[in-house]
This record gives sequence, structure tokens and C-alpha cells, in this order.
Amino acid sequence: MMRIRLAAVLAAAALLAPSLAWAGTTLDSIKQRGALRCGVNTGLLGFSAPDAQGKWHGLDVDFCRAVAAALLGDPNKVQFVPTNTQNRFTALQSGEVDILSRNTTWTASRDSTLGAVFAGTIFYDGQGFMVKKSANVKSATQLNGATICVQPGTTTELNLSDYFRTKKMNFRPVVVNELQQVEQAFFSGRCDVFTTDISGLAATRLKAPNKDDYVILPEAISKEPLGPLVRRGDWEYFTIVKWVLAGLIEAEEYGVTSANVDKLKAESKDPPIQRLVGASGDIGKGLGLDNDWLVRALKAVGNYGEMYQRNIGPIGIARGINAQWRDGGLMYAPPIR
Repeated sequence: MMRIRLAAVLAAAALLAPSLAWAGTTLDSIKQRGALRCGVNTGLLGFSAPDAQGKWHGLDVDFCRAVAAALLGDPNKVQFVPTNTQNRFTALQSGEVDILSRNTTWTASRDSTLGAVFAGTIFYDGQGFMVKKSANVKSATQLNGATICVQPGTTTELNLSDYFRTKKMNFRPVVVNELQQVEQAFFSGRCDVFTTDISGLAATRLKAPNKDDYVILPEAISKEPLGPLVRRGDWEYFTIVKWVLAGLIEAEEYGVTSANVDKLKAESKDPPIQRLVGASGDIGKGLGLDNDWLVRALKAVGNYGEMYQRNIGPIGIARGINAQWRDGGLMYAPPIR
């Protein structure tokens, strides 16, 4: 009799498991709070940085506003929480933030051991090196014995060691936690080289007293797919975040912008566009939202191309591998259908 009862309990648990796994507290907390808590960089131009009035700007910032628009109906219902390379994952794990959107590289260990999951790639990058132009260094292979500034707790730190070991070269690390302090150390001459993602080097170069005094070396020594993370367990929330990102990318592919989304919703007969703008299909229902979820996101921040041009364009980084797949890039979203 006990075996029969145990079997019945296990069977009931198995039936309930899918719904329990689907449910989570993050989505409920966001709705009850009325705001999305977004972990961002402390100040990286193009990705997340506050202006003189304290308003946040950047690609990662815009993505959080898009999620807030889709989920809460208002892109301004976001609380931005600055995080550094040392506390960013703890902030997500502890519930201090609901999403980490701050130039973080998608790796196997981070996706499997932090209690978090990546929702996709928002920017494809690679690690590089920046030096003073006067050093007359043309290649990373000439950096043997250099003093190199690097932030701790990053893939950058690990890649640096791998690269120099592979090339049988030596270097002297200068490990500094905060980005602004790393930049100051580099510009003051405390280190010969600054290494981080190439996009970050380009942003830092703009802060130099004279940007033409510095050059970014041609090598990219790693793959750095950067993307937003959320905690594991609330799969409904994860699915919303994942499809907001996919929707912004696919909207660019089909020419749906912040300026024309209302017109296309009213007039377009193109099936993919109709699905994007919620004029047909029932994608919103599946996400637990209404059919205007992506329309709100697009009106708030534009499609991926608009976000890129507004935030990354001023840094001087061409689209390159971040172009749409039809244009030879890697930006390819699963279809909204």
C-alpha cells in the first residue's frame, strides 16, 4: 500500500513539474514593484553610461527599456543599478537586479554554474589591445614583457593569460577593479597596454585627452558574444526577455522602425511584418502579454539597427559582424511566427 501511495505522489509530482518549473518569482516581483531592475556597467560609452543629468544611455540600457516597455507598458519603468566585474553576478543571484545587461560574455561556465541563463547575443565582440601611438607597436606579438592593465573576474583576464602562454611571451599584469580606475592607470602611464573588448577600447579611447595619441592593435584574440542574463527558474520571464531581443533584431530585417511601426501595423499585408506588429497571430498570448508587446518596445527604442546607430555609431565602430545576416553579419533572429 505504501508503495502504491508513493508511486501516486511521484506521478502527481511529475505532472506538476512542468508548471512548477515554468513559474517563478522574478516576473511577479517586477509586476508588483512596477519597475524592472537592470544591472548595467558603471560607465561604458555606447553600452551603459549616465550623462551629466544622470540619465542612462547605451545599447544595454536601451534593451532594458525595451523589456520594460514590452512587459510593463512603459520604457521609463526601469531602475538602473551600476555593477562592476566583481559584483555583477552576485547582484543577479541575490535578486538585487532582475536582469544583467552590461557587456557580459556568454560562456559555457557562466551559462551553467551561476544560476543564470543568457537570453541571446546583443553584440558580437572580441578582445583587443590598445597602446600609445608613440610606442610604435604594430601587433600584439610585439608585447612581450609589457605591463598590461586588466580588470579582474573577466574573460579578458583569462584570455590574456591564454594568449601570452600560447605565444610564449611574458607580461606584467596591473589588475584594477573599476573601469574608470583602469582607464586612469592606462592614461597616466602606469601600464603600457590596456586590454578589454575592442568595443570597450574604442569607448575608452574617446575619453583620452587626445584620442589620436592611442591606437588599437589589429588582433582580436578571442570571441566575446555579449548578452543579457536572467536568473534560472522563471522561464516565462526568460522567454519574454529572449523574444524582445529577437524581435528587435528581426524588426530591423523587415524594416520595421520606431517611426513606421504604427503605419505598418495598420497597412502592411506582409505576413512576417503582420506577425511582428501583432496584426496577426497570437504570439503575445503565448508570452503572457498582449499583441502590442513588440510595438511598445520598438516605439520606445527602435529596432536593433536604430539602437546600434544611436549608441555604438558615435564610438566609431562599424557594424561588421553585428550587421544583419543578409548583409554578411551574424545578427540572425529566430522567426516570430
